[in-house]
Parts: sequence; C-alpha cells; structure tokens
Amino acid sequence: MRTWIRHRAAILALFLLALAVVAGGVWRFGYGQALDQLARRGEADLALAADRLTAQLQRYQELAVLLSEHPYLVALSWGQGDVGTAKALLLEAADKTAALDLVYAAADGRVITSAHGRFEQDGRINGAPYFERALQGALGAHHEVDPRFGRRAFYFASPNFGPDGRVTGVLIVVVDIENVEENWRGDRPAVFFVDEAGEVFISNRSELLFWQRRGGDVGLVPPEGYAPPFVQFFRAGHELWRLDWGPYLPQRGIYIVQDLPVIEMRGEALVDVAPALRLAGLQAAAVGAAMMVFGLFLWQAIERRRVLAEANAVLEERVEERTAELSETNIALRHEITEREEAEAALKKAQADLVQAGKLSALGQMSAGISHELNQPLMAIQSFAENGARFMERGNPEKAEENLGKIAQMATRMARIIKNLRAFARNESEPMGKVDLVSVINQAVELTEPRVRQAGVTLRWDADQAPAGVFALGGR
Repeated sequence: MRTWIRHRAAILALFLLALAVVAGGVWRFGYGQALDQLARRGEADLALAADRLTAQLQRYQELAVLLSEHPYLVALSWGQGDVGTAKALLLEAADKTAALDLVYAAADGRVITSAHGRFEQDGRINGAPYFERALQGALGAHHEVDPRFGRRAFYFASPNFGPDGRVTGVLIVVVDIENVEENWRGDRPAVFFVDEAGEVFISNRSELLFWQRRGGDVGLVPPEGYAPPFVQFFRAGHELWRLDWGPYLPQRGIYIVQDLPVIEMRGEALVDVAPALRLAGLQAAAVGAAMMVFGLFLWQAIERRRVLAEANAVLEERVEERTAELSETNIALRHEITEREEAEAALKKAQADLVQAGKLSALGQMSAGISHELNQPLMAIQSFAENGARFMERGNPEKAEENLGKIAQMATRMARIIKNLRAFARNESEPMGKVDLVSVINQAVELTEPRVRQAGVTLRWDADQAPAGVFALGGR
C-alpha cells in the first residue's frame, strides 16, 4: 500500500511538472506571438501618429512658403506698402489656420509686423535658429517653449528673395503644439516625440512632457530630476519597459521607436502588453485545463486499472485457494470412492457367498426329498427292467419295449433333476439372454416338489395350462 502511495505521488508530481512545463511553454509561445502582433500594431499606430503630426505641421510649413511671397510682404521689404494691410493679412491667416502667430521680419532681424504683436515688442529676432536658417535661403524649422506665449511652439521660417537673389525678408509661422495635440491626446498607445536633446516635446500623454534622457540613462526622467521606477528588459526580441509613471501609462509596455527627420524628432511609443499577458494566460489556462481534464481521465483509467488489478489478484488468490481446496476434496473423494468401490466389491462377494451358502443350506434341507425323488425313478427303473426281462422271456416284446420307454423317461427325469441341482449348487455366472419363465417355474416346482409334499403345502400350478412363450431378459 505504501509503495502504491509513493508511486501515485510520483506520478502526480511528474504530471504537475509536465503540466507546468507545457503551460509555461504555451504561455511563453503565446506571449511571444501576442507581442509580435502588439508590436506590429504599435508600429502602425506610431506611424499613424507621426504621419498625423507631420501632416498637421506640414500645413503651417506650406503656409509659410506660400505666404512669404505675398506682394504685401514683399513691398514691406523694400520700404513700400502698408504695414496695416500686411498685418491684417497675417491676422486673417492666423485666424484661419489657428496659428499662434505670424511674423514678418526684415533681413537684418527687425520685426516689421506680426499678427498679434507679441514679436513687435522685442523689436528684433536676430540669432533665432529658424531665422538664421532662413537667411541662408532654406526653410528654417525649430521648436521651443516660447516665452512670449508661455507655450510650446514650433517655428517655420520661409525667406523671400529680391531681384538680386538675396534674402530680403523672412515670414515666420508660429505653431501652437497644444492645438496640434488636441485632436489625438489620450489615444492609445502612449506616443511621445523626442528632440535631439532627448526631451519629450510632443506627446498624447501630458504627464510625459519635458521628460528627458540624460547621458547614457535608459528611460526618461522629469525636469525635477526624480526618476520613478524603471526597468528595461527583452522578451521575444522586443524591448519592454516596466515602469510606474501614472494611471494613464502602461505598467509594462513594448518600446517602439521611429525616426522623423522631417521635423528633426524621433517618435517613440509604449504599447501596453496587458492584452498579450491576458491572451497568453488564457491560452496557457486553456491548455492547462485540457491537460487537467486529460490527466483526470488518465488518472481515473489508472485507478480503474489498479482496482481491477487488485480485484483480479484477490480473485486469483481465491481461485487458487478454492482450487487447492477442491483438489484436496477431489483427492478425498477419490479415496472415498476407492474405499466404497472396495467395500461394494467386498459386499458383492459377501452377498454372493451368502447366496451360495443359502443355496448349499437349501440343498442340504432338500437332500432328503431329492434322495427320495431320485430313489423313486431308480426303483421304477429297476422294476421296469425286471418286468421287461420277464416280458422278453414270455415272448411279449411290445410290453418289454414299453417298459424300456418308461425306463428312458425315468432316466431323463433323473438327468433333469441332477442338472437342476448342479446349476443350483454351483456359483456360476450366466450370460444375459432370453429365458422362458414357464420353464424356469417348472424346474423350480420339480426341485421343491419333495419339500412341498413334506411340508403339506398345496401348490396350484398346471404346466399344461401355462401360456407358452413368456420370455424375460436374465439368467436362468
């Protein structure tokens, strides 16, 4: 019993180990597959967000390029035209495009006019990166927190050229980043755009703004310098971040990155892996449940087989015990049968001896009558012989022949009586055959006739009236 318990415990432990290995393998494989799907979806979402951002900024870039050649602005570059008319043009464009401001400056950096007048207060914008880039004849682009508005701003600067090919003026379109983010803030996944300095400048999660990579650190830290918990690891060829950055950011997500050279930024996204974990968990649970059901059926089959084996062993033991008992009983019965056969043989022999003794005793009792029966035919034979001799002497052969016939009859009678006595006295076995009952009765009557007369018994038997041909199967 203890051996079976240990054996069963070992089977259970092996099954649980196999269940854990298979479920773990299914979970790992399913998790990897789900991560691949999430990564592809995240890349598509990041590309869509990047396209949306670049498309929205592209409108302001095209506005700067197209409006910089307007005659009102070109006339201002040559000291002609009306500033009020140009200002109205810029204000109308700002209102229609929701731009934060539109500024037109001369080549020396002097602000000629603007839509809202904020830049006119400073008077000059020399040294601004986007302005310097435009002075070189290219389209200038830059982003920063504009102190004039206290907002994050993206700048596009487009030059216009004089007849000699020199830059005579620069139109600057100031874009409000918050207005750009407004349409996709809170969308999934968490997307943020990092500039060359490693600072998050645009994001659909406001809590990530201005977080920054510093030096060789992995992850982001806020401007205050406090770095919340962050762990970087890899699963199925994907970079994952484990973090605790707020309720609207995933605690564990796939890190996806895409370069955006058009706006000189890098798009990054964190895709929540919770769906992948749930899917892998469900797959592992389903496989585990299937294995548990299979294991339960297998366990029941093993238990049933064990019970049947035990019952078979008990049955075989009982059969062996019963067989042994029956063998002993059979031997005893054979011995008893042998003894009974010997006793029956002895009994039959004793019965035969008793029958023979009875016959001899009866023969002894009948001896007087039998002697008389034999004596009478002998005396009759003697008498018939003497009479026959006399009849021969007298010349009467017919009478002598008659006496000889009677002598023959007496001799036949005596032979029959002796034959019956000999058969009665001997212990001979006769073969079974057809026996005439009338003949047997006649012989018995002849044997017992002297004793019957001596005993004074009246025997009513008429042989002449007895039916003929009454046979029985037996011995005479």
